[in-house]
Amino acid sequence: MIRKSKSFIDEGFLLDSTFALELYVNYAANQPIIDYHCHLSPTQISNDYQFRNITEIWIEGDHYKWRAMRTLGVDERFITGDASPKEKFITWASCVPKLIRNPLYHWTHLELKRYFGIDELLNADNAASIYEQTSALLKQTDYSCLNLIKKFGVEIICTTDDPNDSLEHHKAFGVNDNLILLPSFRPDKFIEIQQEEFTPHLAELGMIVGYKIDTFSKLKKALNNRMDYFAAHGCKISDHGLEQIPYLETSEEIANSVMQKKAQGKVLNPTDIEKYKTAVLLFLANSYHERGWVQQYHLGALRNNNSRMLNSYGHDMGCDSIGDFRQAQSLSRFLDTLDSKNKLAKTILYNLDPAQNAIFATMAGNFNDGSMSGKIQFGASWWFLDQSDGIRNQINTLSNMSVLSTFIGMLTDSRSFMSYPRHEYFRRVLCNIFGEDVEKGLLPRDLDTIGTIVSDICYHNAKSYFNFYSSQ
Repeated sequence: MIRKSKSFIDEGFLLDSTFALELYVNYAANQPIIDYHCHLSPTQISNDYQFRNITEIWIEGDHYKWRAMRTLGVDERFITGDASPKEKFITWASCVPKLIRNPLYHWTHLELKRYFGIDELLNADNAASIYEQTSALLKQTDYSCLNLIKKFGVEIICTTDDPNDSLEHHKAFGVNDNLILLPSFRPDKFIEIQQEEFTPHLAELGMIVGYKIDTFSKLKKALNNRMDYFAAHGCKISDHGLEQIPYLETSEEIANSVMQKKAQGKVLNPTDIEKYKTAVLLFLANSYHERGWVQQYHLGALRNNNSRMLNSYGHDMGCDSIGDFRQAQSLSRFLDTLDSKNKLAKTILYNLDPAQNAIFATMAGNFNDGSMSGKIQFGASWWFLDQSDGIRNQINTLSNMSVLSTFIGMLTDSRSFMSYPRHEYFRRVLCNIFGEDVEKGLLPRDLDTIGTIVSDICYHNAKSYFNFYSSQ
């Protein structure tokens, strides 16, 4: 590994050869960022929010850190409880040295250096001084929400938005100093009919569109209304976070019957649920195709495993895991149904179970139709897999079973405004993979050809794929 300084995060971080370093410096490092899927707050972006301290921006809402702290025996008071921000940060800092070989150890020091210029290894001894130093910087205008984003050359941010959202903050923001904020359409609450929140969410949608939604036909009409509204505010992308893609033969009549059962408070059996979900997803996928949108499917998460934590603290508390769902057959039937009618939109398939990487890569290849480069994507490693090994495994599988040069690259998929160095992390791993192959004689030492592929993966492929050239 290249080391030219005593710093842990130096220019050779994650890069094992001169060729990898040249690739990174000349073709990857300075590429702008298109964050085509994230969970950042459009309210905070639009209002150019000023964070009060490093705990607020770095620890609050970060279930990666929360899981690690609980594993190390930290009391919940210092994680999501009523401890002071400084106490929470010092507690987190005391955990960091024990996280060696966890990706949090890399991310922590990469973020401290890139955002705050701090080159120290975080620990209990320097925690108090680093808390004061970073919190003081965060109070400065240069460290406002927008300035933090722009620091990393971010061009486009696509947030994740419910159909019921007003998009008022996207409307207010518009374009700010070449940064574009766009919504993405995430209608999962209208798909998960078995959930308690389905009925009140449906009623809220009815209030928005101005009529009671008591049939499947009215639901489709209402969702079309919202898709038109999102499209009018720049939306080009939809997203779904599902355990798996369902597929059972269904019809509008069957879906309507299931909705009536739900409205009457009757228990829905698994077949009812799957037929309803299939009908909604097929309707939505057809609608995405008509609008020229990209559809994303994040598959494989088993959520809210710890019922005690769910009941005490709610969702998104760090109690989710990788699920072992069967994906191939129903996913194939779903995509084939759309493709057979020439209604298959550009699609990104994200896999959370590393054992199924090859399934997803080969499934995407089944439905590339020659109409464009990389129409169906095996998406970037995400959640538990967005670390060095996970990124490497996804890239290697994509290389072996598809065409890596068409890949649209990394995204943050994050709620944190301090996650943008993860694009650097991904780019370094990508360059190192190419560098290793060159050093082994598996690839020619052709810096320009390989470099062009690297820059395309880091930036140009995504910009073309999402047709973002027309957004600027």
